[in-house]
Amino acid sequence: MKYDEKGLMPAVVQDSVTNEVLMVAWVNEEALRLMKETGYTHFWSRSRNKLWKKGEESGHVQRIVSIQSDCDSDTLLVRVVQTGVACHTGSPSCFVEKLYGDISSTAAILPELKRVIDDRVANPDEGSYTCKLLKDDNKLSKKIIEEAAEFVLSFKDRDEEGMAWELADVIYHILVAVEKSGLPMEKVYGKLSERRQ
Repeated sequence: MKYDEKGLMPAVVQDSVTNEVLMVAWVNEEALRLMKETGYTHFWSRSRNKLWKKGEESGHVQRIVSIQSDCDSDTLLVRVVQTGVACHTGSPSCFVEKLYGDISSTAAILPELKRVIDDRVANPDEGSYTCKLLKDDNKLSKKIIEEAAEFVLSFKDRDEEGMAWELADVIYHILVAVEKSGLPMEKVYGKLSERRQ
């Protein structure tokens, strides 16, 4: 690994399920060793000039799923399972302020949608469509089949707008079913990995 003149390198921390970038912090040799030994993120605080374990005070720890280095071996990508929130401000991610562009047509919606569905599971609301689906397995199952069929018909007609609309419906309803069932996405990703050959 290639550390800078202060013995540090940046580590990008990413949610292992949603790929949301949670934070960026600094790592020295000891922090990297501790991450490998304990399976939890450790960083070097430049402001406090000391080593720290993420969540040691808040309880918002990050269990490491994988650590990768970039092609120059001077930056780490750490995929984690985040307990609680990553940002000291109380936000799920440190990257909330938009400086340029529009994120509405990016994958940034997926972790946000997952959080909304998780919240509906934890805090049911009578008027919520998501909560109505969560209460009725038959209705949820029928909606998945219905939306998938509508997507196929739009695909067959090469109706791009219809495909986008119906695929969004399929993804939403499947995410509700996944959250209700408790199916770990890691299992799904593992099955996808088996198919990439």
